[in-house]
Amino acid sequence: MKSLYEHRFNSVDAVQRECASVKYIASRQIATTVYLAFNLQKPILIEGPAGVGKTELAKAMSEILQVQLIRMQCYEGLDESKALYEWKYGKQLLYTQLLKDKLSELMEGAKGLAQSIERLHSHDDLFFSEHFLEPRPLFKALHEDTGCVLLIDEIDKSDQEFEAFLLEVLSDFQVSIPELGTISARVKPLVILTSNNTREMSDALKRRCLHLYIPFPDAKLERQILETRVPGLSDTLRRELVAFIQSVRTLDLKKQPSVSETIDWARVLLLLSAEHLSVDLVRDTLNTFLKFEEDIAVASEQIVGMLDKAREEAALAHARNA
Repeated sequence: MKSLYEHRFNSVDAVQRECASVKYIASRQIATTVYLAFNLQKPILIEGPAGVGKTELAKAMSEILQVQLIRMQCYEGLDESKALYEWKYGKQLLYTQLLKDKLSELMEGAKGLAQSIERLHSHDDLFFSEHFLEPRPLFKALHEDTGCVLLIDEIDKSDQEFEAFLLEVLSDFQVSIPELGTISARVKPLVILTSNNTREMSDALKRRCLHLYIPFPDAKLERQILETRVPGLSDTLRRELVAFIQSVRTLDLKKQPSVSETIDWARVLLLLSAEHLSVDLVRDTLNTFLKFEEDIAVASEQIVGMLDKAREEAALAHARNA
């Protein structure tokens, strides 16, 4: 298998083309950041609302580069042992018993206390070798012979202490393990961190990364995404759907519909063999892209107005492209 950096991105346009080849529609800003991160070998910190394609970008890069995607899902209380390594205590205990049973054989021929202790120490070191280590995502990423895409997902859900622990990985692509010393990456991974902005990231972490903010897409980009991800949708319905979703995002909601939920709605409408949006069809399927009853109630009151506006905008967009 080829190493990660044997792949070549010759331009920002090339990044966009290759992303499109794996059905990820990258804006110019996204493609530029990926191009720079890959060639400068720097991590990317991607911020933005949930469901706009942050995690999908990591998956797309793994497919393009033909390397493994190693994902570390962050959560409150995540610590070094869950992210980097754990010792196989059961295996160490078994080895202790075996060593105890063979103790007389090991000591045979030893002259004096010093030589006996030296023999014991030669076996004691094995307890804290990689043979007894259970690798976690960070350790695996550093040990990939061909490199990998390391996705540190929802870093904002982790504690500040864990964020501080990551700094060595993000700056030097290495970690320090007391029993083993410094472990450096065999091939530097392409590191992508995602954040939904539930808390502010530290300046130290941001300084080590290229920053990318992915907002909700404009109507044109969202239509391109639907055309790629739900190809069976008619042009008319695709335009109406996107215009309606764009209107919904202007409402005062607890959770605005994401791109992934736009795609879900498009698949639902395709399954229902819809050709146009109607008031009844929209009302019956609101729960596909709105996840709170309060939001459904707010949108339900304005369906007629938003639907009329969506049809007008869809007709204008069609006329401009005719």
